[in-house]
Amino acid sequence: MNILIRANSSSYIGTGHIMRDLVLAKEFKNDNIFFATQDLQGNINSEIKEAEYRVEILKSSDFEELNSLIKKLNIDMIIIDNYDIDHNFEKRLKEQNPSLKIFVLDDIYEKHSCDILLNHNIYASEKKYKNLVPKGCELRCGAKYTLLRDEFRKIKNLPLTTHHSPLTILLAMGGADNKNLNIKILKILKKYRKNIKVNLVTTNANKNLEKLKEYCKNKEWINLQINSKNIAKLMRESNFAIITPSVTANEAYFLGLPMIAIKTAKNQKEMYKYLAKKGYFALKKFDKKELEKGINKTLGEIDGNYKV
Repeated sequence: MNILIRANSSSYIGTGHIMRDLVLAKEFKNDNIFFATQDLQGNINSEIKEAEYRVEILKSSDFEELNSLIKKLNIDMIIIDNYDIDHNFEKRLKEQNPSLKIFVLDDIYEKHSCDILLNHNIYASEKKYKNLVPKGCELRCGAKYTLLRDEFRKIKNLPLTTHHSPLTILLAMGGADNKNLNIKILKILKKYRKNIKVNLVTTNANKNLEKLKEYCKNKEWINLQINSKNIAKLMRESNFAIITPSVTANEAYFLGLPMIAIKTAKNQKEMYKYLAKKGYFALKKFDKKELEKGINKTLGEIDGNYKV
């Protein structure tokens, strides 16, 4: 079977779509996998090539361009992980290619015209897709479908260290950190620096990477990791995480890592609501005072004798 994965990454969009699609692609080991993506600023198309998948560069999100590629490559199934493609677009693809199977990834309970829908987030509910997908659509929702890299599954059974010296915090505001929050959060954490270590995770998609490198320079309490292949290990070595309510929250949840979540994008709304409802410290947006409150609360829960 020829499978085409349509997704983008950039300094604005972030890297999460491509990263989870690379995990999904491994489920189709006996098929021919192609990625269709745009050459946007700060993209991680190199990660796709490194995984040895063929990359087709699109000039736009135009229907005709994608439809032509589907016909050219004799695609049997398209996996769509792109917010620019709506149910009308999907319906047109089906009309133009009657035998094409359409597999959609969705995070925000949108209407779709597809054969398979995957919402792999821990909050996902099949019931909420009633009247949003065609009859007969196969729904894959919730934690049992979460797309996790092998590193997380391998490390899952190792003992979870609860006491580190110093206490360790994972900071991950997304591969692109398009709200430029890393330095703001580090400035808050600075007053704890004698007692903590920060595992800071980012990527080359971060437009503010050079400023971040400069800020972290000569600060021994910050462990800056760029394009790390060991996120699971860094999580396992941390006492808690300050992250976005995104794919990273699925990973932290899987490992049982306490977390503070800061919403930075519209598509994080459902995860934010779920985490807040479940008792996690979740912020609708970055707020210095509220974050300080959350950090103090979390550190106190981890270590009752902890003092700033």
